[in-house]
Amino acid sequence: MINDIPKHKKLILFDGVCNLCSSSVQYVINHDKNNVFMFAALQSDVGKQVIKHFNVDPSKTDSILLYSPQNETLKIKSTAALHAAKSLDFPLQLLSIFLIIPTFIRNWVYDFIAKNRYKWYGKKESCWIPTPELKAKFIGKLN
Repeated sequence: MINDIPKHKKLILFDGVCNLCSSSVQYVINHDKNNVFMFAALQSDVGKQVIKHFNVDPSKTDSILLYSPQNETLKIKSTAALHAAKSLDFPLQLLSIFLIIPTFIRNWVYDFIAKNRYKWYGKKESCWIPTPELKAKFIGKLN
């Protein structure tokens, strides 16, 4: 499944039951004018494959992951979010300027939001299912 991702694409892995995460994915879809991104829930088979491939501790994977098959890299947390923004339309690209802030500071803010996301934004009973029009942007089945 991980090998099915086209090399010119980037895969965003997200928490499929998190309302904030699902809204963020929908936002990226609406601003991905160059069709750069594909998506999968962390809970999906491809999500689990990427996590295993990069030896990421599944119990500590409550963040966005950005997988680039072209150079076999995985970015996590704030670095993943800012690199994703870099590939979106102007002015969203400008968010990548925050990459100059040390990672430990960016991730402290990221972790604070991630820790409170269910309390602030809620949680679904099951993963978000894309509409038929968006289905081509998603990869992997839920187990």
